[in-house]
Amino acid sequence: MEKSLVLIKPDAIKRNITGAIINRFEQRGLKIVALRMLHMDEALAKRHYAVHQGKPFFDGLVKYITSSPTIAIVFEGNNAIELIRKTMGATDPVKAEKGTIRADFGVDIQNNTVHGSDSPENAAKEIIIFFAEKEIFNY
Repeated sequence: MEKSLVLIKPDAIKRNITGAIINRFEQRGLKIVALRMLHMDEALAKRHYAVHQGKPFFDGLVKYITSSPTIAIVFEGNNAIELIRKTMGATDPVKAEKGTIRADFGVDIQNNTVHGSDSPENAAKEIIIFFAEKEIFNY
């Protein structure tokens, strides 16, 4: 079974659509094995988005993700990463396929409601940023 991190971003929380987003993943057969709500500080945001450091949008991304609470979830399932990526849609909601989370709920490329790990390697790195091993359940 593969695990992946999903972050429900501040714009989705502010618009009260977190349940609808979680439901989309659960309807695809993914199982929640860890979940928490947190308000990321700047250090955690920079650690999570380190791959984007030095890019022109980095500071705006950090400011946005620290603007209000975020929900971090670890989903588990067969081909979880690929399934999550397809369910989310393209990063830019305008380019996302109709029926995906970002096409249906995203506002723009920054306010696109969700983040999901893009590879098994990044999933492993991202999960440990937000969860201790004992906080991830096997059932």
